[in-house]
Amino acid sequence: MNRAYMKNETFDGTYPFKPHFEKINGFNMHYADEGTGEPIVCLHGEPTWSYLYRNFIKELSKANRVIAPDQMGFGKSDVPQDKEYLMKEHVENFTQLLLRLDLENITLVIQDWGGPIGLGFAVDHAERIKRLVIMNTSVGIMNEDRKPWYAILEEKGIYKQFIMNIEGLIKGGIYQKDNITESMINAYTAPFPSEEYYIGAFAWPKDIPVGDSHPSAPIMSHVRNNLDKLLEKDKILIWGMKDPIFPEKTIEWWHKIYPEIKTFQIQYASHFLQEDAPLEIIRIIKKFLGET
Repeated sequence: MNRAYMKNETFDGTYPFKPHFEKINGFNMHYADEGTGEPIVCLHGEPTWSYLYRNFIKELSKANRVIAPDQMGFGKSDVPQDKEYLMKEHVENFTQLLLRLDLENITLVIQDWGGPIGLGFAVDHAERIKRLVIMNTSVGIMNEDRKPWYAILEEKGIYKQFIMNIEGLIKGGIYQKDNITESMINAYTAPFPSEEYYIGAFAWPKDIPVGDSHPSAPIMSHVRNNLDKLLEKDKILIWGMKDPIFPEKTIEWWHKIYPEIKTFQIQYASHFLQEDAPLEIIRIIKKFLGET
């Protein structure tokens, strides 16, 4: 299933970028590709798409080439119905795209599921990575005896209903409610005109590995166990402190992995910190680029 209706949609001019597509693993993967120079690659998570980085693309493409893909099943990318939407597929898709574009000296900007998926590429192609910008994400396997956050929704029989409330999910992950606009909500809800289009959004929460027998446990372990391959890369941590999904203690976890990582806490930002504090985060990234 494709989203031809979205191909040239700019959402009231808020996403004015020419669409680019690559046939990756049997589906058309969309990505924004603006500017020239050293590449910055921005990767989204649930249930967003490259629209999340529109302000970053506009500003950072003045001095760099900025690439922002839509992961399989999201944004302007196709929604294949014959895929499992497991982490290994998403990593493979992302890897194929970046290798086809033959990118080197990459500054990788990651958040939410963009974290483990982006790092899935980075740990196996560390020679292509120059810098990391890590925002509100984590990599790991939940203990077998722990209940994932969505378990209660499944018990109540409202899991799908919850995920299909995209407007509610977006608004719930933005602390600065004044930043929410009609164009923004339209942009985030447009990729999901009917239930079949939610296949990727339904799959992602359940792909968080709970125990070592989970189908995505092997690749998540592989990423987690190889994060030291990126130890020498320049990196910063930018954190929305009002995030209910990745709380403050996740910062401590990252500091154990990368003790030298410089951390910027955005006090009045939630899970979608790119919407809460785009200008502040862009300033931090620009300074980071200039210093490294």
